[in-house]
Amino acid sequence: MALDVDRLGPACALARQLGDAAGLLKVGSQLFAAEGPRAVEKLAGLGAAIFLDLKFHDIPNTVAGAVAAAAQLPGVRMLTVHTTGGLAMMQAAREAVGRGKDTPALLGVTLLTSLDAAALRKMGMSGAVESRVISLARLAKRAGLNGVVASSREAKSIRRACGPKFIIAVPGVRPRTTSVQDQARVATPAEAIGAGADYLIVGRPITGAKNPRAAALAIAAEIAAASASAR
Repeated sequence: MALDVDRLGPACALARQLGDAAGLLKVGSQLFAAEGPRAVEKLAGLGAAIFLDLKFHDIPNTVAGAVAAAAQLPGVRMLTVHTTGGLAMMQAAREAVGRGKDTPALLGVTLLTSLDAAALRKMGMSGAVESRVISLARLAKRAGLNGVVASSREAKSIRRACGPKFIIAVPGVRPRTTSVQDQARVATPAEAIGAGADYLIVGRPITGAKNPRAAALAIAAEIAAASASAR
């Protein structure tokens, strides 16, 4: 699991409360814009592994510079770029990350889980959501990325298209008792694992819970049960 909050004080308090209940702590654009690299440094100092989800999307040279700097921050294990930045941008990001043993995994964001077919049509983008996501995942693999961020609805097709070692991180994860909020393409933890997710990105169902650690542990238990039944 990976999760996030938007200020450093609450983020550190949550990190201490969760302990090992979450595999990665997500530093997203809100927290990074508010606190900068020190957010990553402080959380890493507490022993957390970091998912730096800044979704870089710009010309290749600019993204390469940003990714190179991000990859050097302490504790960063995964970071993201937008696949819609194109092949050259993703290739530049791949080269900027490097290929050492401790190099962070580089994931490409396909389509945001807040978007559905109707939203894409309003943007002038025709075609089925799944086919667009699969095309972007294939492009990410061609660029040398380690995997993608995509909804659980596309996970099985991505696995068939990109192979068993390609990382699939699934956002929009909502336990059945939780509101979907502003998400359109959602899944329960068990559904996401059943679809083939390697990582689940969980935010508000934990950060908004009265007892975040208990919520995280409940989701972890559902993940473990789903993983066991999938074997």
